Amino acid sequence: MKCRVIVITSGKGGVGKTTVTSNLGTAIAQLGKKVCLIDADFGLRNLDLLLGLEQRVVYTIMDALAGECTLEKAIVRDKRTQGLHLLPAAQNRTKDAITPQEMKQVIAQLKPNFDYILVDCPAGIEMGFRNAIAAATEALIVTTPEVAAVRDADRVVGLLESEGMESIRLIVNRLRPEMVEMDEMISVEDILDLLVVPLIGIIPDDKRIITSSNRGEPLVLNKEPSLPGIAIKNIAKRLEGADIPYLDLMASQDNFFTRIKRFLGMSEQK
Repeated sequence: MKCRVIVITSGKGGVGKTTVTSNLGTAIAQLGKKVCLIDADFGLRNLDLLLGLEQRVVYTIMDALAGECTLEKAIVRDKRTQGLHLLPAAQNRTKDAITPQEMKQVIAQLKPNFDYILVDCPAGIEMGFRNAIAAATEALIVTTPEVAAVRDADRVVGLLESEGMESIRLIVNRLRPEMVEMDEMISVEDILDLLVVPLIGIIPDDKRIITSSNRGEPLVLNKEPSLPGIAIKNIAKRLEGADIPYLDLMASQDNFFTRIKRFLGMSEQK
């Protein structure tokens, strides 16, 4: 079994990176792959909450490193999604509690048993970032269409390139087509021009993402289809090599504006 180790990072906090990690890991597992999500945000872990697994966390990666349990015992299996697993971070330790070398050792032990290992990187570019990228050969950078987020993402791209990361791809999260249409939000094209990183997914903003996160149920588990859910599932398929076209979010917005104009009697008279 050849395992892919992918770090999911952002630079700036609050861009939805952990939400993307929980949903993307679930979506990959739904494709029949065996996935381990590693929460590398020591002291501020949330991945267990977003997956609804917080009550089942007994041991953490630090307990395994300290020899208080085996690595297998620290891993929590998601009973709702076959193939999905979580290795939680310690809530009472700082990011300096683990070294990049120790992270490499942990991931080396996990690799024979999984198809994918997704590492949820903490915000920032300090030691937590160094730990999270230590064993990864691929990186997914999550940014929102905001100036500060894009600038921090650009900084992270530079650091990943200097570390020799083999593959770096971009996820634009929380896009609001109506704001792009009104020139109030940076477009995906402008972000790509600034970062010069290949795109792998665009996730539209949707309040259902917040609702599902609060419930500890990744949105991709919902039976009712949603645009963000479809977008994340498409990212999973692209990681598997599928040639999936991007959702035409602007086209749907054009239709929305057309309906509004028609409602207000603003449609062009022929």
